[in-house]
Amino acid sequence: MSNTVYILYSKKLDKHYIGFTENLDVRLDFHLSDSQSRKFTYKSDDWELIFTIECETKHQGLSIEKHIKSMKSRIYIQNLLKYPEMKFKLLEKYK
Repeated sequence: MSNTVYILYSKKLDKHYIGFTENLDVRLDFHLSDSQSRKFTYKSDDWELIFTIECETKHQGLSIEKHIKSMKSRIYIQNLLKYPEMKFKLLEKYK
């Protein structure tokens, strides 16, 4: 198992979803299935995995997820995609 922070994007909604999981494959199956109407990702069927960060610990992963969510910024997410060094700075900051 790996601790992974991930970002999904839906063109249809023009929205991002930021999450953390210990098993990315299972979690992606959950998001892409249409069986649970209460989850945020149920609103669209075109979610695409656009970003991942592999973390050393669960605590580090949850901290990075919280940090990205707290930025509340589409530009911040675009910068994460554009500048790979930001990923390493986050991993170092929340070691």
